[in-house]
Amino acid sequence: MFKNQAWNEKRYFSLDSYLKNTYGEKIYKLSLNGGMTCPNRDGTLGNNGCIFCSEGGSGDFAANPLLSITEQIEEAKDLVKSKTTSRRFIAYFQAYTNTYAPIEYLRKIFYEAIFHPDIAILSIATRPDCLSDNILLLLGELNCIKPVWIELGLQTIHEKSAQLIRRGYPLFCLEEAVFRLTSLHINVIIHIILGLPNESFEDMLKTADYISKLPIGGIKLQLLHVLKNTDLADLYFNTNFHILSLEEYTDIVIKILERLPSDIVVHRITGDGPRNLLIEPLWSADKKRVLNTIHKEFRLRDTWQGKLT
Repeated sequence: MFKNQAWNEKRYFSLDSYLKNTYGEKIYKLSLNGGMTCPNRDGTLGNNGCIFCSEGGSGDFAANPLLSITEQIEEAKDLVKSKTTSRRFIAYFQAYTNTYAPIEYLRKIFYEAIFHPDIAILSIATRPDCLSDNILLLLGELNCIKPVWIELGLQTIHEKSAQLIRRGYPLFCLEEAVFRLTSLHINVIIHIILGLPNESFEDMLKTADYISKLPIGGIKLQLLHVLKNTDLADLYFNTNFHILSLEEYTDIVIKILERLPSDIVVHRITGDGPRNLLIEPLWSADKKRVLNTIHKEFRLRDTWQGKLT
């Protein structure tokens, strides 16, 4: 069981707990769109993106890129106003690779976001191979104004899987990016995908163990979604690779959470694929059920372990 189980009822150090402990309230993310692309799409590394990416490039729920950043923030605030009375938010640049643009453009949009009076944190999703010296200097500047989080999509440590999903960078590139970012006191969050084709539970645990040894602040666990109009969908229909059941996913998530260092913030333990695009697993469309199943199983295992100790 966890050493600090009293943190919260979820049995792990959740993002909600971190935000409430740090800021005194829940702070909602506002998904923004900087209008960028990705080296995996523009021909630099490839033209089709990662094998699992939809046309929205992991930003299917992000804002309209034709709006200014300020307009996107205001529009996103309106969307969540029924859920919260908070006046502080996280500006989350989500779609595609959000440091893959000229430095002048990045400076403009990131400063516009971070100087918005209602923004408490700037969160940027990107690739570790898209962090030049100039971009790191910019991120360091921004981090002196308000906290900056950098989200890096690792997905897996296994080279065979990395090639299959067309990740496009070697593992040492991630390590270098993490250490350079943390030297600037920037919080790093790593994404991993559970259920990649032909990966065993042991493979997934090895990826989690590897991440646990890095000086990161957070982790996102993402279930593999097979979405329409992706190369992953073609692979699924051609090979019928194994799709995790809810029971299997619950088991692997709990085993990973139990192995994480107690100071790593868990930003996500599942995810939602767009319902109109989702092919498999269909059970993942009911996010509330997934979360309830994981938390219930955690409590059952805690009770059982308590009887044994």
